[in-house]
Amino acid sequence: MTGNDDSILEYLAERDVALSPRGLDINLEREGIGISYRTINRRLKQLHEKGLVEKVDGDKGWYIISDKGHKYLEGDLDASELEDDGDNDGQ
Repeated sequence: MTGNDDSILEYLAERDVALSPRGLDINLEREGIGISYRTINRRLKQLHEKGLVEKVDGDKGWYIISDKGHKYLEGDLDASELEDDGDNDGQ
């Protein structure tokens, strides 16, 4: 898990929205959160593999935070319980 992962999950949770990687990129930039589109796209795929976000609207690439993602943010699920992907972008 990276700091970027936390920012992405927090944004999705606080606004309770479904966003595409591009939509998330635009909105994070408007909030002053500097994560590149490429990183957002890559991290969303990783978060999806870990079950922290879910795809909505089929495979069109729109994401929402999952129940597991909420548990992680609430501290009910420790990052050490998630498989480490070895990716350190944003840390």
